Amino acid sequence: MNIPQDLHYTKDHEWIRYEGDIAVVGITDFAQGELGDIVYVDVNTVGSEVKAGDVFGTVEAVKTTSDLFMPVDGEVLEVNESLNSHPEQVNNDPYGNGWIVKIRPTGGGKEHLIDAAAYGALVGA
Repeated sequence: MNIPQDLHYTKDHEWIRYEGDIAVVGITDFAQGELGDIVYVDVNTVGSEVKAGDVFGTVEAVKTTSDLFMPVDGEVLEVNESLNSHPEQVNNDPYGNGWIVKIRPTGGGKEHLIDAAAYGALVGA
């Protein structure tokens, strides 16, 4: 299982990578493995302010549909449009081409993030 050291994680299996004043959000390798083959990603919160822990979209897999939870407070700026035609990128490259949204963090919620070691312990890696 891949758990990059340079990311922050949530107990709900999302990751966040800060890139200056923007952050990229996706689901973890563990999460995509548990979901199985992802067939659709639905995010309808672009332009919205979303609080840490709030649902910002869903991921539909062959097995189930799962909510996506915002790791920190922020404004959803962009959805990874390539997932419309290639949702399997979330399975194949969850920390790269399989990113889900870009946000502008607004400051709250960081206290709930965990590091790679804590996330690894959470999922038994």
